Amino acid sequence: VSALARLYGVQGELSAVARRGSGSACRSMLGGFVQWQRGERADGEDSVALQVAPETHWPELRVLVLVVSAEKKPVGSTAGMQTSVETSPLLKHRAEALVPERVALMARHIHERDFEAFGQLAMRDSNQFHATCLDTFPPIFYLNEVSRRIIALVHRYNGHHGRTKVAYTFDAGPNAVVFALADTVAEFVEVLRRSFPPAPNGDRFLQGLPVEPASPPPELLEAVLQEPLPGALRSVLHTK
Repeated sequence: VSALARLYGVQGELSAVARRGSGSACRSMLGGFVQWQRGERADGEDSVALQVAPETHWPELRVLVLVVSAEKKPVGSTAGMQTSVETSPLLKHRAEALVPERVALMARHIHERDFEAFGQLAMRDSNQFHATCLDTFPPIFYLNEVSRRIIALVHRYNGHHGRTKVAYTFDAGPNAVVFALADTVAEFVEVLRRSFPPAPNGDRFLQGLPVEPASPPPELLEAVLQEPLPGALRSVLHTK
C-alpha cells in the first residue's frame, strides 16, 4: 500500500486501506509506537492506525526478536482468531472489560518512558492473549517448549535483578519479542547465547544492530542458567 501510494502520489489516510489486507499491516503505515484503533462504524472505516509516539520518543528502547521457528503455523492467525471469537468466553471478557484500560495504560507508560510498568503490562497482556488461545475450543497452542523456556528465563533474569529489565511478548506464534533498554542488551544477549547455544554453523545467530561482548557475573549465571538447549534459537535480531 505504501509503495503504491508513493508511486501514484496518493496522500491521506492509508492505514484503513492496509487494514483490508491485514489488521497488523495498518500499524506498519506509521513509524514509532502505533495503536490500531478498534473503531465503531460497521464498515470499519474508522478502524485505523494512530501514532502514539514518534520513533524518536524513547531512544534507549531496544527490541530483540528471538526466532524460534520459521515454519508455517498449524493454525493461521485469522482462522484461529475467528474460532476464539466463536468459542472463548475469556476473549469476550478480555475485549470488553480489560483491553480498553490496558491500551490506555500502555500509551501512558510509553509517554512516560516507564520501562518497569511498560514491561510488566506487555508480559501480562501476552500471557492473557495466549490464555484465550487455550480457552478456545478446540484449544490453540501457539507457544512451544522453547517459547516457554524463554518466558521462564526472562522471569529468572528479572528476579535476579529485582526489577523488570527485559520483557517478552508473543503474538500468534512461538517467536518472542523481547524489550530491553540499551544498557541491558549485551548482558541479556550473552545469557541467551549460553541458554540456547547457536548451532555450529550459527555465524548469523545475532543479526541487526551490533552488540558489544559481555561477561555476566557468575552469580547472575548461576541464578538464571539451566540445562542449555543447543540450536533451539535460529537467530536473534537486534533492532530499535
